[in-house]
Amino acid sequence: MSETTTYTVTGMTCGHCAASVSEEISEIAGVEDVAVVVETGAVTVTSTAPLDESAVRAAVEEAGYALA
Repeated sequence: MSETTTYTVTGMTCGHCAASVSEEISEIAGVEDVAVVVETGAVTVTSTAPLDESAVRAAVEEAGYALA
């Protein structure tokens, strides 16, 4: 069974921003899908198990953005 969690990421302004965030989060073990809505900053992550928020935060920060 998959887990779906939505995070809010600040600082994204374009498709390239969204791709960077998606790419970094996709590298976290267990992540199956990442959907990013630039306009709202919503990042919906589908994973095989609940994710450690600190891992998601680190991935977002690696991409150059921040979790709200």
